[in-house]
Amino acid sequence: MDTPATAHVEHFRQVLLWPLRLMPQPNSGAGHRQPWQVLTDLGDASPWRAVVDEYTGAAEQFHERHYNEFVTFLPYVQRFLYGEGRDARSSGHSGVDSPMQVFRRHDIRQGRMTLRRGDAPIVLDVVHIDLYFFLDVDLVLLNVEVSADNLSLAQAQELMYRFGRGYPAGWQADGQALHCLANAEWLDAQGHTLAQSDAQQREVFLAHVAHHRAPRIAAHWAFLLQPLVGDFSGQVGDLRYRQIEYYRMPLMAYLALDNPRLLTRNDFIRLGLVTGAGAPGTAKDSALPYAQDHLTDFESRYCYDRFWTDGGAAPNTRYLCSGHSMVVVGDANSEFFTCRDRGVLSQFRHQHFLLFLIAHFQKASLLMFSDKLVEALKGLRVDDIGSVRRFKRSIRASFAGFLGFTHRYWFHEVAEQAQARALFNMSARHLGLDPLYTDVKERIADMNSYLEADSLRRQANTVIRLTVWQKFRSLGLVWRKDHD
Repeated sequence: MDTPATAHVEHFRQVLLWPLRLMPQPNSGAGHRQPWQVLTDLGDASPWRAVVDEYTGAAEQFHERHYNEFVTFLPYVQRFLYGEGRDARSSGHSGVDSPMQVFRRHDIRQGRMTLRRGDAPIVLDVVHIDLYFFLDVDLVLLNVEVSADNLSLAQAQELMYRFGRGYPAGWQADGQALHCLANAEWLDAQGHTLAQSDAQQREVFLAHVAHHRAPRIAAHWAFLLQPLVGDFSGQVGDLRYRQIEYYRMPLMAYLALDNPRLLTRNDFIRLGLVTGAGAPGTAKDSALPYAQDHLTDFESRYCYDRFWTDGGAAPNTRYLCSGHSMVVVGDANSEFFTCRDRGVLSQFRHQHFLLFLIAHFQKASLLMFSDKLVEALKGLRVDDIGSVRRFKRSIRASFAGFLGFTHRYWFHEVAEQAQARALFNMSARHLGLDPLYTDVKERIADMNSYLEADSLRRQANTVIRLTVWQKFRSLGLVWRKDHD
């Protein structure tokens, strides 16, 4: 029996975006500096350098793809992403810098990834590795973009499934880390190994969780973030981070296939929900990752099929969005689909990446505010005046920070272009941004209402005490006058 034809991935891109919470360090001397200023002040001790982007750098670096990216967004989103122009900067206008600051490291050129034990390693080109910081929000987003040519569909699916994991979920009976790469290495320009995964060292991860009640970040990801250090790592550093979301990093993927129409429904489900390629040797159409009833509405929930047609500039292009992931599949023979300046690849790396970033930044920010409320309550001792004062300061700071987040970063619509608007709305819906925002807003409002009520109660008690004191004082004065 002939083996059914399978699509081949001519060009593959994967983008990881991992939000992490930055922890305050009041005793480090860094408390009054923005985190990117701390990073800048480290100088040569840090591999990260501020990105002078195409909007603020030399004019000849500004290309049509940057213009297309800029005009995609509504004005208030443009101010968030790009800040003000050079004329405003030079005139001393307040608030002209972009609320988003980007740093990049250039020492890592490739990643050597082994999918399973015994597989030949796959070498990925590192397109860039960035850190995104945000004004008045204690978050950093790690962004890694890699690329490769001439992969099988199964290899691409497995890379999407295994690559972006901060640490193992567990281990198999033979000691292999569950769902992770068998090995991962970062390479420099000469091909030398800079860092290597330690996910197979089970005892190290078990001991860390047993001692700290916090997960241990795998060695190759910890290396990537340096000089930022994990808050429970035992390392010394002014910039410390904690995990705020799931250990699987949100991802985007771009697959230019020799024939997208060869993909089956099972293939699209595995790509859209990032479930991996399945067990080797199983029948392609019968090995759905989940029950059929669970997947009956897959196309309506996760697929954007406006361009899934044989006609148009980029025929047979399909977008898959689950919140955790955004995947675009198209024809490698289409010039527009593979164009880096005006086509789908350019949109994927610029407009669509920023849509994805905004949605995940909003979610991570809301989770961070929720964490801060829990921490404030955990430290409250009603019989301790100092504890009560710290609690009040923390809640008021959270309330002020949430107001700043709402007015600077919270928006439902980011673009008027139909495709950009649809993809952002799909991401926001799957991430549950609106109910999460409402929940956090109500919690902060309840806390603030409690503080206001407590302040009024204390004021009322003070007034009563003063009134009673004044009454007794008056009586005392009258008694002395009569006595005299």
